[in-house]
Amino acid sequence: MAKNPNYDKWVEMATKQSKGKSPDSLNWQSPEGITIKPLYTSGDLDGLSFLDSLPGMSPYTRGPMATMYAGRPWTIRQYAGFSTAKASNEFYRKNLAAGQKGLSVAFSLSTHRGYDSDNPRVAGDIGKAGVAIDSIEDMKILFNGIPLDQMSVSMTMNGAVIPILAMWIATAEEQGVKQEQLNGTIQNDILKEYLTRNTYIYPPEPSMRIVSDIMAYCSKHMPKYNTISISGYHIMEAGADSVLQCAFTLADGIEYVRTALKAGMDVDTFAPRLSFFFGVGMNFFMEIAMLRAARTLWYELMQQFHPKNEKSATLRTHVQTSGWSLTEQDPYNNIIRTTIEAMSAVLGGTQSLHTNSFDEAVCLPTDFSARIARNTQIIIQEESHVCNVADPLGGSYYIERLTSEIIEGARKIINEIEELGGMAKAIASGMPKMRIEEAAARRQARIDQGQDVIVGVNKYRLKDEKLDFEILEVPDSVRLEQIERINETKKNRDNARCKAALEAITKAAEGNGNLLECAIEAAKARATVGEISDAMEKVFGRYTATTQCVSGAYSSEYSEASSDSAKVIEALRKRTNDFAEKNGRRPRILVTKMGQDGHDRGIKVVASSYADLGFDVDISPMFQTPEEAAKMAIENDVHVVGASSLAAGHKTLVPELIQELKKQGAGEILVVAGGVIPPSDYDFLYKAGCKGIFGPGTPITESAAKVLDLIEAQAK
Repeated sequence: MAKNPNYDKWVEMATKQSKGKSPDSLNWQSPEGITIKPLYTSGDLDGLSFLDSLPGMSPYTRGPMATMYAGRPWTIRQYAGFSTAKASNEFYRKNLAAGQKGLSVAFSLSTHRGYDSDNPRVAGDIGKAGVAIDSIEDMKILFNGIPLDQMSVSMTMNGAVIPILAMWIATAEEQGVKQEQLNGTIQNDILKEYLTRNTYIYPPEPSMRIVSDIMAYCSKHMPKYNTISISGYHIMEAGADSVLQCAFTLADGIEYVRTALKAGMDVDTFAPRLSFFFGVGMNFFMEIAMLRAARTLWYELMQQFHPKNEKSATLRTHVQTSGWSLTEQDPYNNIIRTTIEAMSAVLGGTQSLHTNSFDEAVCLPTDFSARIARNTQIIIQEESHVCNVADPLGGSYYIERLTSEIIEGARKIINEIEELGGMAKAIASGMPKMRIEEAAARRQARIDQGQDVIVGVNKYRLKDEKLDFEILEVPDSVRLEQIERINETKKNRDNARCKAALEAITKAAEGNGNLLECAIEAAKARATVGEISDAMEKVFGRYTATTQCVSGAYSSEYSEASSDSAKVIEALRKRTNDFAEKNGRRPRILVTKMGQDGHDRGIKVVASSYADLGFDVDISPMFQTPEEAAKMAIENDVHVVGASSLAAGHKTLVPELIQELKKQGAGEILVVAGGVIPPSDYDFLYKAGCKGIFGPGTPITESAAKVLDLIEAQAK
């Protein structure tokens, strides 16, 4: 396509307006490595193969449905669950009455990891970040009064996917609902757990066996049910940019397709029921382009399997706005952030959407904040008129070029993964995880320097800010209620029937029986989540990941920055060097996550950044108990333990850690905490013996300086 005849004139005008600087000086390099220009023209459309596509037609760049929202708006599907099944049920019913169209269930971290609520390893986790489910009795309460033959239900579950799906199916049957009537989605995306969220139970190979068993069972008995939701959301939340999220998510999807084919399934039997789950952040146009690029690439990638049904190559997706972009500081700004992110999801063509509540950087959402989050979608649907046109940004010079750039970047990464032998082998090599962690560290460095602006955090910060909204706190009594129900269930069940059902699961795990089919019978027999998980663990074992972190990513952003920023790094390095010279060793910190929360972005960024600043850094394995963390701190002879908390377990776990250090004769080891900790809890932690607290938005350099202050004071 010929250059716009007025382009040279525009360059002249732009140069004059910029006081002699070329318009190229306004170019911006995105985290994805894409050069963003100040102006796009028809010339940027040259060579783009998907330009003439239409909504509902391959390669589906413009959307999977012909009329898109003009025909039917996206589904408002809010992700929620906390405390007890009863409390969550009340919350769901209230939201459904207020306009929500589908359910998306958040489970307790203990449930994700296949532990019953009476297991001592999960004492600080029960009901804190999702609803605790121990048996079918809990599941029946969770869906009481919610007709499962009419309601689409999405369940975010991967580790304990077999017992949870089995209990949901059994609950439906006890409601009088046949399996073939069930509609919804089970996430069942175990590969991303090894990449980011870490709520796995078993090693990768048997976990992939579980995925294929679910796909096989549901394709036969539950034709309306989506057997897997391939998740990029957690990849984004762990630090991936849009190109990485797109590439790794689609590569995961291809691995699942191959797994199903290997198990003898026909591609057109299961592929039309595959769904995806992406996250969107604050780079508005980039996120729109990513969703369009993902659909285009998925169609291209699926052609290698020769599907006869067009739906087998059609990417359908749920989207969630970013949790990581939410800030503790000036939290009402989060309402605006979520609105912007929701608009990018809608203009990108999502099929369903969850909007985060503004208070989630501090605590679980309240009824008040959840209503605002839900109404954000309703207002966009009902008042903005964006639903009137399918793919309203189609033809935008910028959007189409950006879509092409993401396709090209993601395709290169996918080809690299294929050369490694596919996503499972790539994960085993550590490549995807290291790329994500490097991106996260670089992002943190840019924020700490103010290069990436976060309003209310590193720019336009309020003085003497106080939180003025309700903090939802889940009491420890929830655990006692769950234990009581477990005991009651075990007391009233037919133990012989239950034992036989559990033995059948173990036998199926040893052979080739379908694990979901066996687990449904166990659920009906009132076996618990922990018992069903243990029946498979006898054969599969429990997986423990190796912990490592990137080096140099954080500091490299400073070396490329202004001299003032570089001076901050050098000053901290001088302090750690001086400490080493004076004390014969470097300041040493153990960074740990206790409890069952697997989100490790925070500890990985802290660990790699502190190492760049001259600390000796140890990272504990995931899912430690306070006793285990204390033992490791002593064995490694650290000066301080940094405990990361994201899932509201800090009031239980941090004091227990401090007591364990004293109990094991190492009370001199300092404890600091960071993460999602409401300011209202600070006094409690300080009184318990915590020496420093670093909430969301704390610059790494600031926290490192304060930790050094504490260590130096202790060393005198």
